[in-house]
Amino acid sequence: MEMVPNLMLFYVKDPIASQKFYENIFMQKPAAAFPTYVAFQFPNGLTFSLWSTQAKDFVSDGSGHRSELAFMVSDEDQVRALHDKWKTQGIKIEQDLKKAVFGLTFVALDPDGHRIRVCIPDKN
Repeated sequence: MEMVPNLMLFYVKDPIASQKFYENIFMQKPAAAFPTYVAFQFPNGLTFSLWSTQAKDFVSDGSGHRSELAFMVSDEDQVRALHDKWKTQGIKIEQDLKKAVFGLTFVALDPDGHRIRVCIPDKN
């Protein structure tokens, strides 16, 4: 059996507040939304979900590690355009535009401090 990741899950304090944030980022409504769980589905088969840390069935060791979601866009002009758009929308930018070994990138933060990276595809 081939194992292909198809679910990404972020643990959040308030799924409804995070839902609004990600509706703006993804430019779409979720496929499912409950008070403690929200799921966005994409044509490539990926489901991105938000699960409340306040849910009665949530279990964690409390380490509070942050996650990173990345969008690889086609060129550096798109990296700059998203940076400028999100900054204008008041989205917190943790790492401003910078040239990394793999190309131009920046990192924004969601309401729970999860990192959202925008970059170009990896190339040698």
